[in-house]
Amino acid sequence: MTDAGDRDQIEGKFNEGKGNVKQAWGDVTGDDRTKAEGMMDEAKGKGQGLLGDIKDKIEDVKDDIEQKTR
Repeated sequence: MTDAGDRDQIEGKFNEGKGNVKQAWGDVTGDDRTKAEGMMDEAKGKGQGLLGDIKDKIEDVKDDIEQKTR
């Protein structure tokens, strides 16, 4: 089972990829709106990945504290 941080990282990678595809499609078709949506999706994905990293770090610190207090 994946934890919340891993899930955020996976969703983030998906959104980054989706954003890159939209940007490429927008470039090919000359559709500035699709390209802009792609940029937003990519930024959202990067944010989700960062959030996942932070959640993982917090979980690591929590685990360390629990081990030290036993």
